[in-house]
Amino acid sequence: MAYSIDLSGRVAFVTGASSGLGAQFAQTLARAGAAVVLASRRVDRLKDLRARIEGEGGDAHVVELDVTDIGSIQSAVAHAETEVGAIDILVNNSGVSTTQRLQDVTEEDYDFVFDTNTKGAFFVAQEVAKRMIARARGAAPGTYMGGRIINIASMAGLKVLPQIGVYAMSKAAVIQMTKAMALEWGRFDINVNALCPGYIATEINRDHWETENGRKLVGMLPRKRVGKPEYLDGLIVLLASGQSHFVNGAVIAADDGFGV
Repeated sequence: MAYSIDLSGRVAFVTGASSGLGAQFAQTLARAGAAVVLASRRVDRLKDLRARIEGEGGDAHVVELDVTDIGSIQSAVAHAETEVGAIDILVNNSGVSTTQRLQDVTEEDYDFVFDTNTKGAFFVAQEVAKRMIARARGAAPGTYMGGRIINIASMAGLKVLPQIGVYAMSKAAVIQMTKAMALEWGRFDINVNALCPGYIATEINRDHWETENGRKLVGMLPRKRVGKPEYLDGLIVLLASGQSHFVNGAVIAADDGFGV
């Protein structure tokens, strides 16, 4: 007898869904049966992704979201719940980075990274969690079945790497944020976990792996390879599902052993 995870009837809100891992996560959750809300600033790309998901028979919706703007966060979440229904799953994926040594980081660089990766992630999770808590308390309509918040951190939050120190700091904060949320919100049947991917080839960095520096980095990895976005599919579906009900506050490294 085959084992499968079915997310039918669940609503998943995915930030940073216009490209890379966000787009992969959205497609994966839709294939598992969830109604997926695609959130990002790049609405045209979201519409293309929606068309691909619908072409596979999935259910996808588009909302514009700027995670550095609290008003945009509140508007996007409210719009999603009005159009699709109460959010059961949040994949908190939006992220940016800069490449420079610490002595060259400006205040603008620092704020650019932290405003999206840490502050933005916090207030997206807070807005979704407020609504989950209201349903858990019976103060909002709907049959509440427990919430899932998956914060996408990074192996750089566990193992500092040169020239992306501010990014590493921001993702380390996301890891600690995840634990704090799990501690406070677990009583409301909200499971909050952090997924820490290692090096994954996406459209943003694909060309880098063919450069001299990219090949040198691959040579330092335990299995001399870069991951593919689909390598995270099983983890994202598990953490979004009811089968993960005993997993709360976990920090899960999916880095092919790089952090060992």
